Amino acid sequence: MSDVHTSSSDVAFTSAVKAIQTRKGSREAYASVEARGGWRVEIDENLAGFLTETTSFYLATASADGQPYIQHRGGPKGFVKILDKNTIAFADYSGNRQYISQGNLSENPKAHIFVMDYAHRRRVKIWGEARVVEDDPALTKSLMPHGYKARPEQVILFKIAAWDTNCPQHIPQKFDAAGVAQALAVRDARIAELEAELAALQGRSAPAG
Repeated sequence: MSDVHTSSSDVAFTSAVKAIQTRKGSREAYASVEARGGWRVEIDENLAGFLTETTSFYLATASADGQPYIQHRGGPKGFVKILDKNTIAFADYSGNRQYISQGNLSENPKAHIFVMDYAHRRRVKIWGEARVVEDDPALTKSLMPHGYKARPEQVILFKIAAWDTNCPQHIPQKFDAAGVAQALAVRDARIAELEAELAALQGRSAPAG
């Protein structure tokens, strides 16, 4: 398969994909997008803000013979770091020690990151190439979230080839437990405040005995 692309979206829109788009009637619309420059290839302020706020994403890799694999990666806000306009990185924590993603990347660097924001019903798709860095303690330390209880084993560097967003259609709205707890705490504090004000008003308006 050729890696020569005429548009950034060609990273996903292969000739086979384009043929199906033509048959099903969507090729003209996507050709218009390609004529306007195609998908974005650099990290802008919107993507940077989205990534630095995320606590979870999925990393997809494939073996040399094409067997796909998807692995979850998570951490506190800010665990995804932006190194430059085309590169993101994160500390890879020790887990079940299967090393499927690392094995795949050792023979096929092509990878994909899929980030879902359920609360705001947003999703971002990022195509590129990834590599594992095992022998750079300084880099690993710089990418490790402060105070996070995990053991970093290595680093994954992801070079972006193209990225795109999806519409919110069919995304169920879900909220992070910590965010819900914070909202409930604010609500409960306000209720307590109002109850105290009401009790004070009732005390002032009570008739003299």
